[in-house]
This record gives sequence, C-alpha cells and structure tokens, in this order.
Amino acid sequence: MPKKKDINKNILGIIGGSGLYRMEGLKKLREVSVNTPFGKPSDSLVYGEIDGKELIFIPRHARGHKILPQEVNYAANIYALKAAGVTKIISVSAVGSLKTNIKPGDIVIVDQFFDFTKNRKNTFFGSGIVAHVSMAEPVCPYLRSITVNSCKRLEIKYHAKGTYFCIEGPQFSSKAESVFFKNSGLDIIGMTNATEAKLAREAGLCYTTIAMSTDYDCWHEEEDNVTAGMILKILNENAEKAKNIIRDAIKYIDFSNKGCGCHLSLDKAIITAKKDVPEETLKKLSIFNLYN
Repeated sequence: MPKKKDINKNILGIIGGSGLYRMEGLKKLREVSVNTPFGKPSDSLVYGEIDGKELIFIPRHARGHKILPQEVNYAANIYALKAAGVTKIISVSAVGSLKTNIKPGDIVIVDQFFDFTKNRKNTFFGSGIVAHVSMAEPVCPYLRSITVNSCKRLEIKYHAKGTYFCIEGPQFSSKAESVFFKNSGLDIIGMTNATEAKLAREAGLCYTTIAMSTDYDCWHEEEDNVTAGMILKILNENAEKAKNIIRDAIKYIDFSNKGCGCHLSLDKAIITAKKDVPEETLKKLSIFNLYN
C-alpha cells in the first residue's frame, strides 16, 4: 500500500478498460501491485504521464475482463487510487441506451445515477462507525464540465447530461425490465458506475463518468437485442474517443480548484463520536482524516 506521505499528490485516476493506457503521448509507464485494508484492487495500478501530469489507470474488470460487475472490489479500487495520491477520477464505461436519441457510439457525460443494485458493498463505513454523505449531486460539477468541454473541442457527438441506471448484472435485462427502465425516463443503463461514484464521494474524490453507448438494451423493437459481441465491437470502435477526451481534458484540469467541494464530502457526515469507534476501524480509515 502506498505510504501516507504520497496521499493528495493531485494525480488523475482513470478507471476503465486496460486499453485506455495505450494512448498516444502517454509516457513513463510503470506498474505497481498494491493491497488495501479492503482487499486487493482489480489489478495493478498503472502509472503514466501526459504533458507533465501524472495519471494512474486501473482496469475495473482486470486485464482480460475476468471480474463480474458484482465481483469488482470497488472499495479497494477507490482506496488504492486515493492512497496513491489521486484527487480526481474519470471513469470510462460501456452503457446501453434507454433513449432513441442516444445512439450506439454516442458519448454521455453523466450527471445523475439511479442505483438499482442489491448485493454489493457500496460504503467504506460500518464496523463501528456511521457516516451519511450527500449524493444529491453524485458527480463532480467541475470535472464534468472539463469533459464536456473536451467533447466540444474534439467535435465528438455527446450528450452533456444523462441519468445512469445501475443494475446488478451480470445478465442483461429481460424485455419487460428493459421497457420498464426506458419508461422510467432515465437515459442509459450499466452495471458499475453508481457504486464507484458513492465510494469516490466518501473518499472525498472528484468523480465523473464518460459513458459510451453501445446498444439499445432490448427495448427497441427495430434494433437487435443486446449481446456481449455487439458491445465489444462498438466499445472497441469508441475506445479512441475516450482516449482523446482524457488526453484533452488533462490539459485543462486545475488540480488546485477546490470550488466543487468534493474534498469536503465527509464534513458533518460522520455520526459516530471518535471515542466510540474501534481502534482497528480508525486505523483502516486513517487516510480519510475523519476527525481532523
């Protein structure tokens, strides 16, 4: 695990497929295998540099896509990034579209989440300590605006906002479910990012999602039902868009910008008095500076 002195070095974290760290202009690649108090992350942390700014990549499902959405150790992934000095995270994810105007190949810069998952741990807290962070605005407005502006500059077809409906998986929706989700008025559907967003908020990290639409789930009567092969085909075609957005965005990120307030997420969120928290739990969460 990285030492405490490495925390808050203002590094950009990237969560997504392993292909993301094979982008033009990325230098000084090195890998670091880490462990955390919450277990092993999905894979080694891959360090790189663009235009003098440091990035750390982690493939959500491990290289080779070996981890199911509900098997991902989201807490370990977020903890490892924070402990390594990451302060802002861009997440890249494949999603299904629930709207006719969000076509396969489109980019959606998410502004809201609806978490429909049931069986996964989505908090760092428990074991003798209670905290309730606000998720009213679940993504960082500053980092989200950076990615929107990158899409504009690059002339990539994008949607400036959208609600991500997060299901458990790993199965795709039944047609009845898909029609229900579409009729809910939400925009896109996926299996991972709501959990990441909650943990990033608890960790005081800025978080935003670049969602890549790959299909129409199975609600669309005039389109083929979604398959894994269909997703991979369009995802591979869209990978360059995501790389270009990241490469452009990092030029404009001001790591000294504190206007978003994400780093203050735990202020007034801790309910339990420090004297009542087990020492082991305090040690486990020490990088969050809970009572300072």
